[in-house]
Amino acid sequence: MNFIKRLAAVALVASSLIITGCGEGQIGSVDVSKVMKEAPRVKKLMEEAQGKVTAEQKKFEQENAGKELSDEEALKVQMDFQRKLESINQAYAAQIKSRMDVVIEEISREKNLDVVINNSSEQKVLFKGGIDVTQDVINKMQ
Repeated sequence: MNFIKRLAAVALVASSLIITGCGEGQIGSVDVSKVMKEAPRVKKLMEEAQGKVTAEQKKFEQENAGKELSDEEALKVQMDFQRKLESINQAYAAQIKSRMDVVIEEISREKNLDVVINNSSEQKVLFKGGIDVTQDVINKMQ
């Protein structure tokens, strides 16, 4: 009886290895810094963010021009302004990341990739092998 259980376990492991290709998964890589520089959608969102930041800076300057503020008040106004700029930047960064995640997921399904890693030219993680999907990501981020 014990022999039959072991035989069944060996058969189960062997069949799962055959089905999964002996554990060899497809690895994809993407250079996120290149996508950030070249993808049209990222450029558009970055321009939008810069426009909002510039508009906020002008508004801040107009509202505070000629005001006499104590050091404490000036610091509070400056910190509020910095928080507003950070909020704008974070919102756009989240939007870019969200879109990039969706695109990478689509490409990984299309190319049957098990894993996609960030493999930027500045910080290589994958030196040999894998499928570079950077250009595919750039093309899909129109």
